[in-house]
Amino acid sequence: MKTLLVTTFAAVLLVSCGSPFAPSVEKQAAPQSTPKPVTTQRQAVAMPPAPPSTHVDKEVEDSNYQEHYMYPEDGSAAKKDPIVKEETPTSSVTATETMTKEACIAMIGQEKFDKYSEMFGNEEASIKRCGMMKAMQK
Repeated sequence: MKTLLVTTFAAVLLVSCGSPFAPSVEKQAAPQSTPKPVTTQRQAVAMPPAPPSTHVDKEVEDSNYQEHYMYPEDGSAAKKDPIVKEETPTSSVTATETMTKEACIAMIGQEKFDKYSEMFGNEEASIKRCGMMKAMQK
């Protein structure tokens, strides 16, 4: 099998490397004179002149320029008071605080509660998940 494959590959390589269009010494004849291509000369066409411009420049009025606006000295425009955020308890935290095991089981059922307990490792994580689900339902 290997010899057949190698022989086929070698044959294809030899056939493809030998060009069938290579000129042979016997077939070469004296070069013939090639006919000159026929050229037609185009007559120069004068371009029409460009149309006159109808654009009129406007006067610029800069009466609204104010030095103190463009270059403030005290930098009050650059300084702004930071926004203070008040911390509020999130709804999921309050939902998990009030969620009990019985309420969670009533909400999702005993089978899912056991499945979540096994998946998360303890019952507290299952109760926390119930609290998140309850918060999402609101």
